[in-house]
Amino acid sequence: MSGLSDTWTWIDGTWHEGNPPIMGPRTHASWLGSSVFDGGRFFEGVMPDIDLHCQRVNDSAIALGMKPTMKVGEMIELTREGCARFGTDQHIYVKPMYWVEADGHGVITGDPESTRFCLCLFDAPMAPKDAAMSITLSPFRRPTMECMPVNAKAGCLYPNNARAMLEAKGRGFDNAVVRDMMGNVAELTSANVFLAKDGKVHTPAPNGTFLDGITRQRIIQLLRSSGYEVFERTMHYDEFLDADEIFSTGNYSKVTPVKRIEQRDLQPGPVAAKARELYWDFSHA
Repeated sequence: MSGLSDTWTWIDGTWHEGNPPIMGPRTHASWLGSSVFDGGRFFEGVMPDIDLHCQRVNDSAIALGMKPTMKVGEMIELTREGCARFGTDQHIYVKPMYWVEADGHGVITGDPESTRFCLCLFDAPMAPKDAAMSITLSPFRRPTMECMPVNAKAGCLYPNNARAMLEAKGRGFDNAVVRDMMGNVAELTSANVFLAKDGKVHTPAPNGTFLDGITRQRIIQLLRSSGYEVFERTMHYDEFLDADEIFSTGNYSKVTPVKRIEQRDLQPGPVAAKARELYWDFSHA
């Protein structure tokens, strides 16, 4: 368990502490990438939108030809049971997973009847309220549906995100803006992205190349209900270079402002602060 935070994993009816060995070299997912997952959060006694995260992992499994075996309610109850194993002050990442165990016809295709499930919970402190990040433009692009299963939260999509983040970090940035194959802004490597300009909020419209995040959808709803105009549309990188403020939304850190884009410094602004405040109020309502 070296290098890993506190972890509990439920599989085959039993909780295991740490990082249990659950895949072998012949497991289809371990060598051919047939895995899906989702990410929820348990913090301050709440699990916002956990039902949506559990439903999405089932939808992702179906998109990759698997047979999901768990109902949403079952996953939620397991999550509550597992989170009770942690301290009350810990922030927990909630990761339900499916993967294919065996080959189907031939080597490439997996056997949906061999679909397995686990729920992995681990300590993952959320970013402090005053956290902010620097971003740059990535040379890498998001794939399309013709290339990869972008309609699922699939493990095989994330090496592309990882190389984009590593390239950005190698140039001294925390994260990167990734474009789609047409050259339009899609997302950051690890979250959805928003900008504010003249008091209005803009974010790339989901176009089948990036994940339409659950936290993204929630923030849009909350901002609109609070009186902000939020536009989902095709966006270009130059617009972000000229933004009044930029912020990200995602399950891991919820809302994070941008403090620098390329060589331009930004101040975390009122829209990002309001989005975070609205999300916390919603979560604890």
